[in-house]
Amino acid sequence: MDFLSLFIIYLLLVLASIVLVCIYSGRKESFPARGLSCITQISSFIIPTWLQRPTQRMLHRLFHTRSCLFIVLHLALQVTIFGEYSWEIFGYCQELEFDTHYLLLPYVLLAVNMGFFILCSVTNPGTVTQSNQESFLKAYAYDGVMFQKNIMCPTCNVEKPARSKHCSVCNSCVHRFDHHCVWVNNCIGAFNIRYFLLYLFTVTALAADLAFVTAAFLIQVVLLSNMMLGSYIDDQGQEHAIDILFLIQHLFLTFPRIVFMLGFVVVLSLVLGAYCCFSLYLALTNQTSNEWYKSRRYECSCCRALEPHDRHIVYRNVYSQGVWVNLKEIFKPTSSEKKKKT
Repeated sequence: MDFLSLFIIYLLLVLASIVLVCIYSGRKESFPARGLSCITQISSFIIPTWLQRPTQRMLHRLFHTRSCLFIVLHLALQVTIFGEYSWEIFGYCQELEFDTHYLLLPYVLLAVNMGFFILCSVTNPGTVTQSNQESFLKAYAYDGVMFQKNIMCPTCNVEKPARSKHCSVCNSCVHRFDHHCVWVNNCIGAFNIRYFLLYLFTVTALAADLAFVTAAFLIQVVLLSNMMLGSYIDDQGQEHAIDILFLIQHLFLTFPRIVFMLGFVVVLSLVLGAYCCFSLYLALTNQTSNEWYKSRRYECSCCRALEPHDRHIVYRNVYSQGVWVNLKEIFKPTSSEKKKKT
């Protein structure tokens, strides 16, 4: 039971860390941002005064400025996971005569995923400048609720097109702004949203495939050893049939790195799978994360964040034109600038 408690705590910590970082994604107005602010306030009573300001500067640079730290972390996690997969799991599975094509699939998914990762990172998401603002202004109509005409960005000194937003991290206005992703160190906008979705789907498939292969290996080990037919004697000298908890503990003691990796990729698969479903919903309904977040306040008629004369405004998505047209817009962005070039 001690092992089980530690393992559950480990899974919960991994899950909490992944959820907070993935949802945060550089958005200052999001719930995790408020949670981070609360944690900062609480830590001010714990952290010595001389360490508080350096800590705040570090957090600001981490989440509110462009940084390659999360890219390094992303690559480090992949190297660690695939190092373990290649070093132990691949060899063990070959000894157990697993299909080679089945074992090579994670490497294929990794290559495809890295391609979309690079495209998402280096592609201009649709930065609005004084030279191209006219073309972006014609791309979408203003809905009159979330996006208003003749609104100037005080930082970029450009008129803000409909569905655009100024990103404080990149310090620029982005056409069809979705969110700023710290993992790719870039904004997600009209011209790289397709790469982001494909990157997200492939990394989810990659994590799920690694989890499946690793679980299949451990199950095969258990079946070949006939372990479930045995018994064990506890600390009180009583004999018990082998149960799931004892089996997990035995596998952990025999293959500690493999079991920890399995726990991580399973949690990662669940979190990324949920985010994939949400992203697919946004794509099918022609919404961005930024628009979905802002629309929540218009759906609550008694929301205190609204001014009294705005509390009866109900937001309606005017950009959705059907599932297929919405998906086509993801892969062929709406922009007068693009049309002129073609």
